Amino acid sequence: MATGGKIAAQALREVIGEAHAGMTLRQLDRLAGQKILAAGAVPSFKGFEGYKFSTCLNLNEGVVHGIPNGRILKNGDLLSVDLGVYYRGFHSDISWTVVVGGKTVANESEFSKEDLSKRLSFLAVGREALNSAIGQCKVGNRVGDVSSVIQQTIESHGYNVVRDLVGHGIGRELHEDPAIPCFGNKGSGLHLKEGMTLAIEVIYTEGSFNLAVEKDGWTIRTLDGKLGGLFEQTVTIGSGGPIVLTNTLDIC
Repeated sequence: MATGGKIAAQALREVIGEAHAGMTLRQLDRLAGQKILAAGAVPSFKGFEGYKFSTCLNLNEGVVHGIPNGRILKNGDLLSVDLGVYYRGFHSDISWTVVVGGKTVANESEFSKEDLSKRLSFLAVGREALNSAIGQCKVGNRVGDVSSVIQQTIESHGYNVVRDLVGHGIGRELHEDPAIPCFGNKGSGLHLKEGMTLAIEVIYTEGSFNLAVEKDGWTIRTLDGKLGGLFEQTVTIGSGGPIVLTNTLDIC
């Protein structure tokens, strides 16, 4: 899983690095599939419950499971890249959200500095919540310790965590027990034990946490049309603390 996690993280880095205005979601998905296969692994998502793509790609109000279609990226778009890798019998899962064009997209005619600042702040909170949640992935802690710190971090900044979607265990299957909600009570739930591996997901919204499913049957977006964010790492509960298998420290 450590090797698979590195493959997943590298594929994510390269896809995000190539994302730019004028590119389509379909092109990004094709790139991700090529990178994963070239590394000797297989895209976990492709074929899962009939899904036809290597990634889930969400824009702006999209939250999860976005279909990589012909939609064209624009500077200032929020883009979340979600992908999984199957390597030698085990899965890894990773997601990250960025602003297309980065910190240089703001100008008077295209995308205001105020709008850019709001989007960057929104994403910074998601990263903070994920890091705090990973910090709770210790032997003897409980699922509720992970969930509660996600909720507290997100809500303390005026945003909302999604109730209908969860993180999960991961290993020989892409989705395993236990479920890791983005909300909960400290000290509640299953004890975390050494060797457990979890896909910790921070799934949150700028506005209401209520969601809607698009006509494609996959894409889940915010009901009110406000921004959605997604950050995820695959983490093992080690004897000395959490071990991040999909390390993305160099992604801003």
